[in-house]
Amino acid sequence: MRGGHRSRVGALDWNNHVLTTGGMDGQIINNDVRVRSPIVDTYQGHHQEVCGLKWSASGQQLASGGNDNLLHIWDRSMASSNTSTEWLHRLEDHTAAVKALAWCPFQSNLLASGGGGGDRSIKFWNTHTGACLNSIDTGSQVCALLWNKNERELLSSHGFTKNQLTLWKYPSMVKTAELTGHTSRVLFMAQVNDS
Repeated sequence: MRGGHRSRVGALDWNNHVLTTGGMDGQIINNDVRVRSPIVDTYQGHHQEVCGLKWSASGQQLASGGNDNLLHIWDRSMASSNTSTEWLHRLEDHTAAVKALAWCPFQSNLLASGGGGGDRSIKFWNTHTGACLNSIDTGSQVCALLWNKNERELLSSHGFTKNQLTLWKYPSMVKTAELTGHTSRVLFMAQVNDS
C-alpha cells in the first residue's frame, strides 16, 4: 500500500478487511485492502508516534496509544470520509508511552492499557464513559497485555526492571504468578486456542 504515512509505521491491527496502521507521524489510517485506493479513514489525535492499536471484538471501537502518553478511543460511526479528529475519549492518565492495549473478552466496553517505564501502571477503562475504573502499579514497564479467554485473568509482559510475565486475577488484580527468565523486555504475546 502506498501513500498515507509520511514516516515509519509503528503499530497495526486488523478489523476484518481493514488494516489499521499507526505511524511515527501520529496519524492512524484505516486501509481497505480489497480496493485499489485503500485509505478509507484517517484519525488524527496523537502528537507523537502511535505505538499501540487494538480494535474491539465488535469492530466498532479502536483504542490507540502513543508516545505522547495519550490513549484515544475512536468510534467507527464517528469517522468521516477524510480526516477525523473526533475521538470518543481522550484519556490522559498515563505518564509514559501507551503501547499495551487489550479489550476484555467477557465485557465488551472494558479496555486494559499499560504504560511505559515512567508510568509502570495497568489501567482499566469503561470505554462507554471514559472512566478509569482501576489502576495498579506493576513496578516495571508494561509492554503487552493479554486477557485469558477462559478465565478472568490478565497476563502482562514487562521490560525494565525484571523483564517478566505477570498473571493477575481480575478484578482483584491479585498477582497469581510471575514468570522470569527473559533477558530483555517481552514485547509481544499470543494465546493458543487449544480445545
